[in-house]
Order: sequence, then C-alpha cells, then structure tokens
Amino acid sequence: MSYFRAEIEAMAGYTPGEQPQEGRVIKLNTNENPYPASPAVAEAIDAAVRRGLSKYPDATATAFRHRAAEVLGVDPDWILCGNGSDDILTIVTRAFVGPGQMLRLPYPSYVLYKTLAQIQGAKSEEVYFREDWSLGEEFASADGDPRIVFLPNPNSPTGTVIPPEDVLHLARQLPCPMLVDEAYADFAEAHCMGLVAEEEKILVSRTLSKSYALAGLRFGYVVAQPQLIRQLAKVKDSYNCDALSIAAATAAIDDQAWLAENRAKILRTRDRLTAAMRELGFATIESQANFTWNPHPELPVKPLYEQLKQRGILVRYMNYPGWADGLRISVGTDDQIDACLDHLRAMV
Repeated sequence: MSYFRAEIEAMAGYTPGEQPQEGRVIKLNTNENPYPASPAVAEAIDAAVRRGLSKYPDATATAFRHRAAEVLGVDPDWILCGNGSDDILTIVTRAFVGPGQMLRLPYPSYVLYKTLAQIQGAKSEEVYFREDWSLGEEFASADGDPRIVFLPNPNSPTGTVIPPEDVLHLARQLPCPMLVDEAYADFAEAHCMGLVAEEEKILVSRTLSKSYALAGLRFGYVVAQPQLIRQLAKVKDSYNCDALSIAAATAAIDDQAWLAENRAKILRTRDRLTAAMRELGFATIESQANFTWNPHPELPVKPLYEQLKQRGILVRYMNYPGWADGLRISVGTDDQIDACLDHLRAMV
C-alpha cells in the first residue's frame, strides 16, 4: 500500500549533477563558478555570525532587495527572494498552476520545470526549439490554456539566447505570464530585465549561484511588477532565506567590480574552450553562458564522458530524445580546462 499521491509515485524526480564529496576531481559538470566569491562575502558572513543567529532572519531580505534594486534599476518592492532560483521556480509554479492545468516549457531545456509541474499535479507541454535555437509562434499559443510559461534564457544545455525583442513579442501573445529564467544572464550579451516594466506578464528570475560564485549558499530572486510580487509572497515559506545567505548575497551583489572581473575571466576561457572543442571535431554551439554544449557529428559522446570520469574529470552527459546527445562542459579555470582538453585530445 502506498501513502503517497499518485503523481509522486509516477514521477521519476529531478536528478541533479554529481556532487562528489571525497577524492580529487576536476568538476566541470554543474556550471559552478570555479573562482572564490568576493572577499566581501566572507566578511559579511562573519559579521552576521557575530551579531548572532538566535533570532529569525528578515522574512523579505530587505537589505538585499534595496541593494539589488539599485544595481538592477528597479524598486525594492519589485523583488522577491528565494532559497536559490529553484525555490523561485517552485513558488511561481505553485502560485500560477493548479492540478490539471498546464505549464509550458521549451525543449530541450532545464528538466526541473517538468518535475515541478508533476509535483503540482499539473500537465506540461514541451515546445521544440527550431534548428537555429529560436522559438516559433506556437510557443506563445493559447492552445491548452497554459497558466505559466518558463523560458530559460540563456538556455541550458545549449547556452543560446532568445533576443529580448523576441521575448517581448512572445510574451505579448501569451494568455498567461512568462518567467524568463536568467540563471546565466550575467555571462550573456543581453538580458530581459528591462522588459519587466514594459510587460506585466514578464517575470525575470536570477541566481547568485553562477556569476557570484555562491552555489553552496543558495540564494535567488525574481523581479516582477509589484502586484505580482505581492501574490507570490503569499506562497513562499515564511523564512525561506536565512540570515547568513541574506548577508552574503547583499555583499556579493554590492561588489560589482568583482563581478565584472570574474565575468571577463570566464568569457575568455569560454571562448578558448569553444575554439578547442571545434578543433577536436565537436559541433560546439556558440554559448552565452558559463558552459558549452558539445555534440559530435560522428563520434558517440557517452564513452568520452565515461572515460573522462575514470580520469577524475566530471562533465555532464545529456541525452535529449529528438536531439543529438552531447557533453555540457562548465567553464572552469584555465588549468582545469587545459586538463580536460588534453584528455579529450587523447580520446578523439
């Protein structure tokens, strides 16, 4: 006898990338930042500890919202914070999609979106990217009565971007809100943050895991017009961000000089990785994220993933039915990327 809801029994559940806890590995599989966070982060955490942790944290992360508002050019009441951007995605799904209703997402993209629909007892519809990684008008169709549309931009696993003007066009055709998941936007040439003021239906989520090197901390946020933020706030856990994460996130987003320097390093390494993978025969897509997507037109890539793992180098093997499988390689330090490339050169 099962005590669980039928939807939970039936679903496979989301499988995150490998996180080895022991041994020495070169970890290029989960798009973490390879460099330490801003020194201001550790100072802020130390100060928060000295103030004490016996009281509940600020339920709305006021300090972060005010500093982020200055950086982003919005008002603080346009921001809702979460325990990583996955928490934001969960809040948005719970707020907009009821049992039996429909969530729309592009394919291939972040598989957690579909999992969130399953947990909610909702349906999901996948709309295939075109060969040039654009999305057609069917993505904005009212068919099926979608309640929320998720658009990762830049997309994972490809690192490709839908231009902001096209995002705005799609959103204006939709009968429901669209959340633009900008987990990797700090590595891109353009972003959709400015669209939030132009179109009520557009929400933009961000995370501090990637560009601010805080994946181990868990802090994200969503920007939307305040009438939407007020409703989303009803759904979040009462204290979904702890005192340490609020302090650290505020210090991180305050250090824009660190962000600019870190971004420049990662982009230089990304460009070098892209060129090297193409020289090895991979059909590497031009990326605007902190990773590259690397299918191979002739060789099976899963054995390459397995051989790299045996040699202590973790990359992400991903297989999307209907699309070529490939290796998603996070942009590590130059030394880490050199080691990965050296091993690949010996294999292909």
